Amino acid sequence: MKHYDVIVVGGGLTGVAASIAAAREGLSVLLAEAGGALGGAAVNCLVNPFMPFATTDGAGEQLELSRGIFSEVLRRLEELGQIKGKRTFHEEYMKVVLDRMTAEAGVDVLFHALLTGVSRDGRRITGLTFSGKKGSFSLSACCYVDATGDADLAYLAGCPFRLGRDADSLCQPMTLCFRLANVDKERFRAHRREINPLYEALQREGKIKNPRENVLVFDSLVPGMLHFNTTRIVRLDPTDPFDLSRAEREGREQMFEIFRFLKENIPGFEDSEIAFSAPAVGVRESRMIDGLHLLTGEELRAETRFPDAIAAGNYDIDIHNPEGTGTSHYYFPAGAYYTIPFRSLIPRGTDNLLVGGRCLSATHEAQASIRIMPICATTGEAAGVGAAVALKAGVPVPEADVAEIRRILSARGAFLG
Repeated sequence: MKHYDVIVVGGGLTGVAASIAAAREGLSVLLAEAGGALGGAAVNCLVNPFMPFATTDGAGEQLELSRGIFSEVLRRLEELGQIKGKRTFHEEYMKVVLDRMTAEAGVDVLFHALLTGVSRDGRRITGLTFSGKKGSFSLSACCYVDATGDADLAYLAGCPFRLGRDADSLCQPMTLCFRLANVDKERFRAHRREINPLYEALQREGKIKNPRENVLVFDSLVPGMLHFNTTRIVRLDPTDPFDLSRAEREGREQMFEIFRFLKENIPGFEDSEIAFSAPAVGVRESRMIDGLHLLTGEELRAETRFPDAIAAGNYDIDIHNPEGTGTSHYYFPAGAYYTIPFRSLIPRGTDNLLVGGRCLSATHEAQASIRIMPICATTGEAAGVGAAVALKAGVPVPEADVAEIRRILSARGAFLG
């Protein structure tokens, strides 16, 4: 069984940031990913653009809240000319950027490795089992980071968790993103305001089955191409393989429905075609661990400054109705932001496991804000640094020196509040 200081499972921005952060502290690190590229939701689910991650400071100047390794990713994309306004990016270049960054940090990257089992001895994880082309194989580490998004590692280790909202365990809807090509963008922009009124009218008549209340469309860096984040698959469990399979099929039917609606009714789409859909349906919410601190919506709205803060954010509390139509928002005022405590990254009852990204310890309401990719990158970086600090001191993760974790993060450019 090959042994590392740290194994990170999940190659999205959370896992990339965690693995690079740990490797830069001199640790041997393996980053295991079930797919064939790094980038997670950004490349596998076409989640684009980055949601807003800045506010204003006391002087009214822009204050970026997601920094550190995430800022490095943005800079690399800018150098390649493949990001616009620090938000809209090109996924294929993202893959290359993340490959290069992990290689430069000395991270071992293992693709096509599906986590299937976790060995545990009391409070400690002792090994992981993966499935690959040659069958099952095992790897071990001193410390582990769950960056799977669905808390797969924590779940397989028997850690307590919650699923969706407390009342009925329903999760925010899944969405299959897709792209349309051969769009006349000038005519589209001239007639954009016509889309939602007509969509809503046809929905009321029963001619549109998609339960989402509007059509959400973004520009892309590619001429003649638009990006759609507008399908809505409700009342399905993202952690149930049968529900997940149904979601993929429903998403494609909704994609085709939206495509036909636009092509037949909106100027600029007459010659459009479906370019491609995401390789996997996007999941907003699934399992969240039961951590040493449960981050709540009340704490976010109160702009809480935790003494063990390792990340910050101010994305609105954006809850897509788990049952159908409607999206609720709580927008933070200018200059406002909250922080995320290190304790929310530590599953209860464990000594050598950290969790970053959208499956950290948070309520349904709080998760609706902290789930975006810029924030996931920052909590991933904190998990990687936390693992390094604990290992170097020879202490369990819950006893890691938070002041040292914050010092390292700050020295590496993170914003901690």
